[in-house]
Amino acid sequence: MSKKYNIAVIPGDGIGPEITTAAIEVLEAASSRNGIEIFTKELKAGGAAIDEFGIPLPQETIEGAKESDAVLLGAVGGPKWDDVDPEIRPERALLGLRSGLDLYANIRPVVLHEGLETASPLKNPGKVDFVIVRELTGGIYFGKNGVYQSGDRLPDGTVKGKVAFDTESYSEGEINRILKIGFDLADKRRKKLTLVDKANVLISSRMWRTLATQMSFDYPDVELDFLYVDNAAMQLISRPSSFDVIVTSNIFGDILSDEAGQVVGSIGMLPSASVGMPGKPGLFEPIHGSAPDLAGQNKANPLATILSCAMMMRTMFGEEEVANSIENAVKKTLAAGLRTSDITFVGETNNITLVGTKEITQAVIDNL
Repeated sequence: MSKKYNIAVIPGDGIGPEITTAAIEVLEAASSRNGIEIFTKELKAGGAAIDEFGIPLPQETIEGAKESDAVLLGAVGGPKWDDVDPEIRPERALLGLRSGLDLYANIRPVVLHEGLETASPLKNPGKVDFVIVRELTGGIYFGKNGVYQSGDRLPDGTVKGKVAFDTESYSEGEINRILKIGFDLADKRRKKLTLVDKANVLISSRMWRTLATQMSFDYPDVELDFLYVDNAAMQLISRPSSFDVIVTSNIFGDILSDEAGQVVGSIGMLPSASVGMPGKPGLFEPIHGSAPDLAGQNKANPLATILSCAMMMRTMFGEEEVANSIENAVKKTLAAGLRTSDITFVGETNNITLVGTKEITQAVIDNL
């Protein structure tokens, strides 16, 4: 009897429908070769849901996601919805999905694929292969916030007026479960874990350091070091090949992973997995945005979404063979010189063929 997996697909906005369609085509082709059936159900979130339902995350989307074995997400947002109420902006769907599915850890592999060295803005990036583990449901994005009126004055006499605030808050439990994922990954990789924080300023960051130091005694083979986030941003540029596993808070992980996308040539190459309790569906998505300026033009790079499907098969289902086949097919496609516009270095012409979304997807399927 063949295995069957039910995947909830949330295309979202902009290029989301194109890249999720491409990824599912690859996933179905790779799975069928291993006697696995993939069943998909499309759900709406983001701007597409606002247009139809007036809210970015309908309850039926949450319920459909919970009933699936895993969720594949494209991207949400775009200038079309810039003027809607902040409480129903498309991006609220992401926070709602993470919270609703209790997805507290985001795992983002950062790999500079062979042949894309010239697409990186760095002169000599070296062999870049590290993982960012980002806390996903705590910190400043989920802390108390608000706006109030103040009649107080600043030292120069200026009236404060409206005051907006956002709160960074973490509990020991939230931190420890992320640290454990980071240590476990490092223990299976190159035995190095870097905690990125701002412990010279933030009390919450000092707790991260204390708990990481305590947990390190349970992982004697893993080297633990610390970097302030501003220094980490510089070190990702100056020595990206030296990192193995980076673990950090929600806001710092959000920023650094986008920077990492440029280190490896394009944010369009980075997949991600958001996971929580074992046995619950995880959420798999590229880390890039909806790129509405590229939508419908066959220009979007689907490789990060395709690689997210590989992560899905490995992380959720233990289908190592399917995951490896997808990743190897992507490598073969890049090695053959096929490029979407975002991973084409200016002036690069030798053995490079510029292709669109559909063409590079078909090439990956052919290389399975």
